Amino acid sequence: MATMASQHRRFPTSAGILLGLGLGGFFDGIVLHQLLQWHHIATSAGYPDDSVENLRFNTLLDGLFHAGTYVFVVLGLIVLWRTAHKSHLWWSGKMLLGTMLMGFGMFNLVEGVIDHQLLGIHHVNETVPQDQWIYWDIGFLIWGALMLIGGLALARRGKRESPGEPR
Repeated sequence: MATMASQHRRFPTSAGILLGLGLGGFFDGIVLHQLLQWHHIATSAGYPDDSVENLRFNTLLDGLFHAGTYVFVVLGLIVLWRTAHKSHLWWSGKMLLGTMLMGFGMFNLVEGVIDHQLLGIHHVNETVPQDQWIYWDIGFLIWGALMLIGGLALARRGKRESPGEPR
């Protein structure tokens, strides 16, 4: 059983996952929605960006989406700070990067399955012909799975290097 001192020294996995979820959402919203303009939140759900009204609605939904990802990042920073503040220690950077990759990968998998496949409210790249959307959607899911798996492996390596972490 872990002592009270070692419990304070444990890496806050939830902080890395929350940060990864937020950063995954920021990447999706900034790169795919804004820079590449491949899709918006509801472009495939009957609100294509072919009118000012639909674009305004999608922009509002994109903004709400960004607000949610911002909350994930703030919560992750709070958890990380509170844990570091209590223990006055730091862990292997591999643990932070690994758990952030886990969160980023989880974001892609959940968002890809729910929004792209189940609800069909948008797809990764809607600038290509519709019969090609599935390839981009599958690539997004594979990318998410690889980040999740890589993050798990990196976090495990970091755990072995960190003081106070159970092996």
